[in-house]
Amino acid sequence: MLPRPRNTFTLKQDPRETMVRSTKSPKINTRSAGLKCLPGEQVLEESLRVRKRLHFKDGHHDVFGTLYCTSHRIAFRPDCFSSPQDSSEEVIFDSDNDIALPCADRILAVANQSKVKVVTPSLSLKFVPEELLIYCRGFRLMHFHFSDNGLKTEAFSMTNTMVKNQQVISSVVQQEAMLRSLDKRESKTPMDYPTRMFESAEDWQNEIERLGATAWRVTPLNERCDTCTSLSKYFVVPCKLLDNDLKKTFAHFQQRRVPRWTWHHPDGSDLLRSARLQNNTDPDKEDVRSIRSLCFGNHSQCVIIDTSEDLPSVAEIQVSFLKLRALCCSDTSTPVPNEKWLSNLEGTRWLDHVRSCLKKASDVSMLLSERNRSIVLQEPEDRDVNCLLTSLVQVLSDPYSRTLPGFQSLIQKEWVSAGHPFMLRINHFRQSDKEESPVFLLFLDCVWQCLQQYPTAFQFTESYLLALHDSTYNLFCSTFTHNCHWDRIRGSQRHSSSQTYTPVNGWRDIVREKVLLNGDYKPVEEMKSAPPTVWEWSLFYRHSRRQQFLNPMYHVREQAVSNGNGVNHNTDKLNVSDTCNMYLLSKGVLVLQSPFFPRKSVTVSKRGARRSQSVDSLLEEEKQFRSNISLEQSSMDLLLPLCVGPWVRLWKRCYLGCATEVQGNNQRPPVTSLAEELKFLEDRLKNLQDQRHHGSVLPDVNGGSSSYR
Repeated sequence: MLPRPRNTFTLKQDPRETMVRSTKSPKINTRSAGLKCLPGEQVLEESLRVRKRLHFKDGHHDVFGTLYCTSHRIAFRPDCFSSPQDSSEEVIFDSDNDIALPCADRILAVANQSKVKVVTPSLSLKFVPEELLIYCRGFRLMHFHFSDNGLKTEAFSMTNTMVKNQQVISSVVQQEAMLRSLDKRESKTPMDYPTRMFESAEDWQNEIERLGATAWRVTPLNERCDTCTSLSKYFVVPCKLLDNDLKKTFAHFQQRRVPRWTWHHPDGSDLLRSARLQNNTDPDKEDVRSIRSLCFGNHSQCVIIDTSEDLPSVAEIQVSFLKLRALCCSDTSTPVPNEKWLSNLEGTRWLDHVRSCLKKASDVSMLLSERNRSIVLQEPEDRDVNCLLTSLVQVLSDPYSRTLPGFQSLIQKEWVSAGHPFMLRINHFRQSDKEESPVFLLFLDCVWQCLQQYPTAFQFTESYLLALHDSTYNLFCSTFTHNCHWDRIRGSQRHSSSQTYTPVNGWRDIVREKVLLNGDYKPVEEMKSAPPTVWEWSLFYRHSRRQQFLNPMYHVREQAVSNGNGVNHNTDKLNVSDTCNMYLLSKGVLVLQSPFFPRKSVTVSKRGARRSQSVDSLLEEEKQFRSNISLEQSSMDLLLPLCVGPWVRLWKRCYLGCATEVQGNNQRPPVTSLAEELKFLEDRLKNLQDQRHHGSVLPDVNGGSSSYR
């Protein structure tokens, strides 16, 4: 018989008191033979010879291993691996086999295939379970089966430990312990693909140089995060706009999120994003001239696009997501007719939201491609739908954003650095359901739709997007666990004595002084490693899984040569005269805006704004653009996904991951070996052709040699 559980919990005790007692208990393993524990993590329960069940359409396949319940997660370690390299490779958090405790949505105990019960801390388990079904907060299902040789009693203890420790993890003390669990790493893990974090001025300057946006510069005005806490430390503004003038514009925008440059089109157009103007802004004020300079840049035309007009709101996205999850993760054993299921799927409106996002991104991409102008995406707080739309526009317009380094840098620039509130929207610890909304997951769905329609245009695969989708619920990396850069700094410094904050210098490392023999002082900086990012894939995925990230069908595309500013007028002076025209994209029509900057899109028609005589409707622009652009240019630079009817499909491998009858589709064999073999044969064929062309001696099929003339 295996040893009994090492630790028990009493639900009537205070969760913090229980957590302290369990931490001090000498019986708890701090490291198991098959599990590498995180700093401060303890193994509470373990069961050997547990079978992880993978379901296929023609049956199921069991993988034997050890199941652990720790103070941070539920972990499974297989007894054997798919490749020798995996057996020698040790990951800290195996994203394919581990679940952070707060991300386990439901735990179902099953006995005799007839008794099924959702286990909760308030309800005691009356029977000994034979199987455990753990539904994750995404769309994953982990199914464990306990052996018949006396392990069912361990299943009882394992189930109770999982559920009761979930209650402990709800305390603020334990949450902070999880979020800082990897702060004390011995060394930084190299990234598989180079990624710009956009936390330094150099990263922004490199982006400007990559795109040839010579009329823009990096400003350090928010370097201490005191001007706007939700913005990044550095952002990009027009070169000729002084920081003193820029300071005057912050107070005129909600949450002080001013218009900022985000991307430059090779033909000269620029893409910006901003929050909405405050209602008390006076159009006749002197500060408005600085706002005009900020929006127009070096262009004579500026288009304001209110992203809240045609795109779903944060609340609508959440409602659709909950309906989609309830439909795809249903526990009912009664088969649902295909027609009714498809009708219920349309009733969730999730695919409608995907269509509207793809359509809006296509419209903005075509506006950027046709004329030299600045386009400002405006959202009330500039932290949700703007992140989605700016990212999707660059995926459609910039081939570099469709590579692995470019896509990861894009997410860092438009989501992490721009202050998307991941902690509120993903709601890892379920603290504020009112703020929850998976805006980032909707973006990944839109990218998947483009990947299906243009399979050779992306360097990454569906497996990569699935890994990124699941990583949003990974609490052991810092990428998706904070609301902004300031929150990330403040959270890490709460538990660190190596930095301090002053109003003048901002965050600075504390320096230890070492007295030398000659009386001089030598500063020695205290070494401290940063929490890992999700881009350090080797910490979370084994080699065989990471091989599936690369697309063997990817066609390397030549980058378009940028022409600098893309403007013909004198760039020594900002073109902010009264002759500049500002338009508002409203209901597919470009409308000349007066006064020059809209506060709300609904006020456009009431103020009698007239339609621009020089710009037709967006539908006519789309027809003209599609007829003028060549097929070669369209296939290399701009992707225009089809957004109607059956072209927008359900992401089955993601959303049906909890359906046992389709889990086999999620375990597709890697295509890397096939791609390598194909490349080897192509190289051999090319060598043979070169040898024949030069008349060299070739090996004879019978073992001799022959000369080809």
